[in-house]
Amino acid sequence: MKLKDLATKPQLIRVVIDDKELVETYGEELEFFINDRLPIATYTKLASVKTDNVGELFDALKDLILDEDGKPVMDDEKILPLDLLNASVIKVTERLGK
Repeated sequence: MKLKDLATKPQLIRVVIDDKELVETYGEELEFFINDRLPIATYTKLASVKTDNVGELFDALKDLILDEDGKPVMDDEKILPLDLLNASVIKVTERLGK
């Protein structure tokens, strides 16, 4: 098989936050989307994030947590509650880590 045969456009994957406590808090399961593969710019940004720079970390995260149209859920004015941000990061790591 040729490597170029495996190169495709990123596709959106639905991710569900179904943690019992979060479902009780928010009244239902919550969904967001991620790309099944990372664009080079996003991959590079993630690889260069320094753990002591919260701004860089936020910029990297907002490129990963997407809505059904592939647009970032968060921006400079809208941020997820911390419990949902943590759950989202865990879900992204589980999916992209495979």
